[in-house]
Amino acid sequence: MKKKILVTGGAGFVGSHLCERLAQDSNNEVYSLDNYFTGSKENHVANVTYIEGLTSDIAELITFTPDMVYHLGEYSRVEQSFDDIEKVWRYNKDGIFAVLEFVRKAGCKILYAGSSTKFGDGGLGRSASPYAWTKATNTELVMNYGNWFNVPYAITYFYNVYGPREIQTGKYATLIALFKEKMKNGEPLTIVSPGTQKRNFTHIEDIINGLILVGENGYGDEFGIGSGEAFTIKEVAQMYGGEIVMLPERKGNRMSADVMTEKTKALGWTPTKKLADYIEECRVNNWN
Repeated sequence: MKKKILVTGGAGFVGSHLCERLAQDSNNEVYSLDNYFTGSKENHVANVTYIEGLTSDIAELITFTPDMVYHLGEYSRVEQSFDDIEKVWRYNKDGIFAVLEFVRKAGCKILYAGSSTKFGDGGLGRSASPYAWTKATNTELVMNYGNWFNVPYAITYFYNVYGPREIQTGKYATLIALFKEKMKNGEPLTIVSPGTQKRNFTHIEDIINGLILVGENGYGDEFGIGSGEAFTIKEVAQMYGGEIVMLPERKGNRMSADVMTEKTKALGWTPTKKLADYIEECRVNNWN
């Protein structure tokens, strides 16, 4: 029989790539549940069944029993979460409870995409924003469901994912895509002060390789999926070579986060892509 896999957030940046890879295996039946808050129907891929709705309504929307749930479908912006706190609560807190209850009753494994913000600035980052706090406490609830109800789980942590299908414009644009769009339009690159905040940028292909590996073989917490390469935001802007304009500091903007990949590497994962190569590829393609 085919393996039924549900991806929440399957029309988003990371989720669409995960669905695409999973659907390439003829032994999988892949389903996406997405509310299209930041996801897009332009990200739909072949051989995936798309269901529209909130994760908090998962029990009503998903009428089959999956073998595996990849729970990626949550609010995922730091600075914007101060203005969006009601959305953050609905998508992250109401959502995680409904999803955990669903997998508990279904008897299937959950892979939860946590946030590396909880490790930022020596652990202080976990409460630095509504987004960071909800994600950090969600990981605790996932672990508790494992202990309370024997729900099999794995928790992964991404580190600044970049690559095709990133959101390039608007309030929820991600840094690498935003810089790419600004270079394409001949606009200055804007950096939130002080510019020395350091990030580990990880290509989407490396993320998907790690997600599937952990989904199939990992159990427990602390499966970090992140490149060991770290750059300040100012250094990244300098790689692009455009004019730089500094913006005022913003709340919740952590200065650093330690990359924690030992458990993921023990499963056989290793990053293969470099940010500088991706930027050069975009430059050659005229930022398209």
